[in-house]
Amino acid sequence: MKLLIEHAAIVASATAAIIENGYIVTNGSYIEKIGSGEWQDAKDRFDQVIDAGGCVVMPGLINTHGHAAMALLRGYADDLPLQEWLQNKIWPLEDQLTAEDIYVGTQLGILEMLKSGTTCFTDMYFFEEQVALAVEQSGMRAVLSRGLIGFGEKGESAKQEAVEFVGKYEGYANGRIRTMLGPHAPYTCPPEYLRGIAELSKELQVPIQIHLSETRKEVADCLQQYGKTPIQLVKEVGLLDRPVIGAHCVHVTDEDLDIIAACGMAIAHNPNSNLKLGSGIAPLTKMLERGIVVGLGTDGAASNNRLDMFEEMRMAAMIHKGLLENPLAISASTALHLATKGGADALFLGNSLGTLTVGSLADFIIVDFQKPHLQPRHDILAHLVYAAAAGDVRDVIIDGRVVIQNKACLTLDETQIFKQANQIVDRLLQRQ
Repeated sequence: MKLLIEHAAIVASATAAIIENGYIVTNGSYIEKIGSGEWQDAKDRFDQVIDAGGCVVMPGLINTHGHAAMALLRGYADDLPLQEWLQNKIWPLEDQLTAEDIYVGTQLGILEMLKSGTTCFTDMYFFEEQVALAVEQSGMRAVLSRGLIGFGEKGESAKQEAVEFVGKYEGYANGRIRTMLGPHAPYTCPPEYLRGIAELSKELQVPIQIHLSETRKEVADCLQQYGKTPIQLVKEVGLLDRPVIGAHCVHVTDEDLDIIAACGMAIAHNPNSNLKLGSGIAPLTKMLERGIVVGLGTDGAASNNRLDMFEEMRMAAMIHKGLLENPLAISASTALHLATKGGADALFLGNSLGTLTVGSLADFIIVDFQKPHLQPRHDILAHLVYAAAAGDVRDVIIDGRVVIQNKACLTLDETQIFKQANQIVDRLLQRQ
């Protein structure tokens, strides 16, 4: 498929000069040309020509941490501390979810992400084959892992399922699906189990994603049980000898950060989820000062209520300015980088994603700037971070394919998904 996007303001990356009136040509999965001014050649060779006049084209947003099917649990258990939220509310309800439930819940999460400009997300959950199916059908790009709880026989069987999942789905859907191993956290995966995951990661040649140092209690419990912080523990068992993205990393010491930087571990910063659960605020500026690769994530909709990366960008910039009483702490450019190229780097996806350049993957979004809150256009990049919202996304192109056109999803049946999701929740709540 060949596309021509014309008359657009193009933000190719967080640091590139903005092309005020430009065009993008895609050929199959990749960007073939980017230029300024009017497209001069014939247009009949294109499968589709999209007029982006009055709009801004930018790289698709990359969500580096989440559990998409938890969209089914949005609003179910709000205003609770993490451990009470997990143990008393979320885990008991999750035990009732079927494979079909996960498929529908993932579709709902993907639909929300697509319509708000996310073109790639990562997922750690169960019945992950259903997640892969939903990703394939939606046209989304994703990095998927079978979530692992490391106790008893179920821990070993889950590990075998993860091996089979990687074998089947790595590079699936024209390469749009990549895989990782997904041990949940050190408090649900004992050291020897994590050691085995590190060995398995090396054998399968896939990275690892894991929750780390999300709450003070988690860190205190780890210190009491092992005499080490979660970061020190995962280093000791060899996990950090492998490519790892750690979700949250809210309560980390300077020594922890030095370990992370030295080992090349990436971090998924989830400001809204951490705030809503009362977990705290991760030391983002300290991470970036050490050269740690950081991406942004929403976490699941049960702990955030929205899968909105525009809101994560804005919050990541705003919260650290206020916390440090420094308006220069996180710039709009930095926030945009974290949501795009930073996310691609944090998920170990290489250099072909997160920026718009000739030869890069054709994953980008078109944001309608013909809105009161986006005028006048003093600073397009700042508007994208501080003023733009999920509802401003007009079109979404992934892998060179239009999946959202004029705000309508071309790959998923929105009405049917809503109906099925509410039927699932009705069934679940009748059992409470």
